[in-house]
Amino acid sequence: MGSTMGVRIEAHGGPEALQWGPVDLREPGPDDLLVHLNAAGVNYIDTYQRGGLYQLSLPAVLGMEGAGTVTAVGPGVNEFAVGDRVAWLDVQGSYAREVVVPAERAVPVPEGVAADVAAAAMLQGCTAQYLVTDTYPLGTGDVALIHAAAGGVGLLLVQLAVAAGARVVATVGSPEKAELARAAGAHDVVLYREENLVTAVERLVGPRAVDVAYDGVGKATFEADLALLRPRGMLVSFGNASGPVDPISPLVLAGNGSLYLTRPMLAHYVRTTGELRVRAGAVLGMVASGGLDVRIGARFPLGEAAEAHRRLEQRRTTGKVLLLP
Repeated sequence: MGSTMGVRIEAHGGPEALQWGPVDLREPGPDDLLVHLNAAGVNYIDTYQRGGLYQLSLPAVLGMEGAGTVTAVGPGVNEFAVGDRVAWLDVQGSYAREVVVPAERAVPVPEGVAADVAAAAMLQGCTAQYLVTDTYPLGTGDVALIHAAAGGVGLLLVQLAVAAGARVVATVGSPEKAELARAAGAHDVVLYREENLVTAVERLVGPRAVDVAYDGVGKATFEADLALLRPRGMLVSFGNASGPVDPISPLVLAGNGSLYLTRPMLAHYVRTTGELRVRAGAVLGMVASGGLDVRIGARFPLGEAAEAHRRLEQRRTTGKVLLLP
């Protein structure tokens, strides 16, 4: 067991629970890569783990995604070599200067894609990709309601939904964020703090006209989604930025038009190495070709992870938040 510098928690709590200092680094196994971190992504799942909504075995180093340069490879690794640039997701412990990454969870970073952009694109980009291609496969003419459309997932989700031919109704919290959503291609933007969400969306597309609601906000928008979906529409609840949704009776779904409700998680859509690399390859390929713009809204040193978490939870960020060693 070695050590490196990183961000750990010894107890669940607020941002102040994040501690910067030496952390344990397990010895790379035969199928592992040792990677020098260039950038780690900050995601809402990190805040859920820190706060205890998602339980971790403590003490723990936070962080699920990043990008960097391979400095050592295990004897069982054939597809990567020292010096290769790789990105990853779903690898616990990514808030550290050195990260042990299972080779099966790593993907190559294409030429022309900077390491920080690759880190920014992985978790949120693959999330947006599976949401529009698999959870509810969007097509021409679909009406998609996308909440938090100026956030990291939101901006990517808007772009991919528009590319699939959908009409996008985006919700945001400020005029500045509205401009970002429009620049990403949203056809309509609703400032949810200034007007009633249901009334505003119905004015734009009509009553019960939304085919799918992509909701990473959770508690604050859930009931509005139910009121806006067409009969047999789908509510995709993929996050809890405003708090977890209260328990719901299946009869509520029936009474609102035989609705579908799903609570997807990225881990279940990238379970195999093949699926991970197909999704990540599609995302990074679009970034490399200029077909997908990844906005990095803020960069913090690793040692300031607590402030990064505060900004994210206070909804004071747009696009992706990164930590840099």
